[in-house]
Amino acid sequence: MPVTVGATDQALHRWADAMDRAAPELNRLDGQLGDGDLGVTLVKSATAVRTALDAGPYADLGQLFKACAMGCARASGSSFGTLLTLTFMTLAKRLEGRATLEWNALPAELQASLDAMSKRGGAKLGDKTVLDTLAAATNAIEGLLDPQAQHAAASAAVDAAIGHFRTQPNRIGRARMFAEKSIGLDDPGMIAFRHMLASLAGA
Repeated sequence: MPVTVGATDQALHRWADAMDRAAPELNRLDGQLGDGDLGVTLVKSATAVRTALDAGPYADLGQLFKACAMGCARASGSSFGTLLTLTFMTLAKRLEGRATLEWNALPAELQASLDAMSKRGGAKLGDKTVLDTLAAATNAIEGLLDPQAQHAAASAAVDAAIGHFRTQPNRIGRARMFAEKSIGLDDPGMIAFRHMLASLAGA
């Protein structure tokens, strides 16, 4: 069965709930290297996404993701909030008029989001950001057709990426000012992505 509008709606509700639960941990991690408000940002975004979903139903995936993008744009102007908005809007444009998405097409959609985030934020792979976990997940699911197999492969790849980058310094954003201090610490955005991925297990 392909990805449907209904399944995506349910997945985004789980995503929003996961952001609420993860917020204290993400604020703590972000406080070690940044402003300590990543969890706050994601709670605001989660609330906006729920509101957007409740305003449905939507005829296609493009409309659904566009509503989420507009909600996130209003909810938060932070750097991570902007990346979320950009991701949703990228998906909205690419999936306009499409009611379903085959699982084997998912890597291309993730890659498009990755490219858009990198272009907008200026980060590149290896900078120890959320992009590195997104890239790991995207590469891991290439060629896999079963959603459960995709999730298992992506989860393992993300865990491996987090473990690898834990020994590396942050190279972009506010955290780069504390590059040496960041060695041995997990990047908050990468941990946020792991929580996001875990929330999609039922997809």
